[in-house]
Amino acid sequence: MANKRDYYEVLGIDKSATSDEIKKAYRKLAKKYHPDVYKGDDAEEKFKEVQEAYDVLSDDNKKAAYDRYGHSAFEQGGFNGAGGFGGAGGFGGFEDVDLGDIFGSFFGGGSTRSRRNTGPMKGQDRYIHLDINFMEAINGKKADIKINYDESCPHCYGSGAEKPEDVETCPRCHGRGTIQQQTRTMFGMAMTEAACPDCHGTGKKIKVQCHHCHGAGYVNKNATVELNIPAGIDSGQSLRVTGKGSRGVNGGPNGDLYVEIYVKPHKHFKRQGKDILINVPISAVDATLGCKIDVPTVYGDVEMTIPEGTQPGTTLRLKGKGVKDIRGSNYGDQYVKIDVKIPTKLSKKEKDLYSEIKKNSGKDSIFDAFKKTFK
Repeated sequence: MANKRDYYEVLGIDKSATSDEIKKAYRKLAKKYHPDVYKGDDAEEKFKEVQEAYDVLSDDNKKAAYDRYGHSAFEQGGFNGAGGFGGAGGFGGFEDVDLGDIFGSFFGGGSTRSRRNTGPMKGQDRYIHLDINFMEAINGKKADIKINYDESCPHCYGSGAEKPEDVETCPRCHGRGTIQQQTRTMFGMAMTEAACPDCHGTGKKIKVQCHHCHGAGYVNKNATVELNIPAGIDSGQSLRVTGKGSRGVNGGPNGDLYVEIYVKPHKHFKRQGKDILINVPISAVDATLGCKIDVPTVYGDVEMTIPEGTQPGTTLRLKGKGVKDIRGSNYGDQYVKIDVKIPTKLSKKEKDLYSEIKKNSGKDSIFDAFKKTFK
């Protein structure tokens, strides 16, 4: 425990951080250090460190214990003499401890009778990050992601026992998961509750451990999961993989895995909600006379008519050529902004033609017409 970094330092947050700030910091670091993204030799170690810090600080009871006692709160037998957390046996021993009752017993002068939750509880959710390119987000794709997770033991189904009859009620705490003990304090004698050191707060004892998981109730697995990324997904949206999060407690189900999508930008297309924006360059002659051009869209080229006399910056719409609605069958539009390019170099023939046009226009120049408005 002495070599462990402070959990707040690991997540880069203050002790006053809210639950949303804790989750935000965790998601950012989990994405940064995920082994599929971070290629350093210490990727797995850093990812586990971030996960461990989040597991503690995201749980109100564990966080309260950590804020009061630091890493010592989770050591085997830590603070046993103080009537606190003896025999907790790691993180699992702190589920649903009512710290208000424990600390209140010192100041209230009486005993506490809160019952520990020894039933199955769902595990926490996990978050990872996945980069895809712009066109993959438009069209959708299937992606294989490699994950490591704990799965309920296929032999004992999470009980940790070789057979169902090998699980019995803890004789020491009679299934409560906690024991009472008398502690001398500066205010006198007080009765406090602590996790049962025999069953570590589960309320059950196992006579014969499962031969497959050796009593843990779970097995660690590396797996490749096929992720179906729907057409139209955008940056910041997440996809859920059920049951691939952190393992549950007391035989409870795993949490879920959330894969947050980041869409890499495209060189020419820009997305705005369900619409696609693109700038298309044309010559001054084409803008003046009008023309037909094949405009690139995310679904291939589409013929578009450029009206005669089109001005620079004019925006034209291609209906239905935008992004598919991720939750339906509607499509956005594509907006084409016309970028009229004025030539910087002209051949002699081109100069002569422009001069002839100017000579035969029989009108004031655009600038001359503008100046007249000031007179």
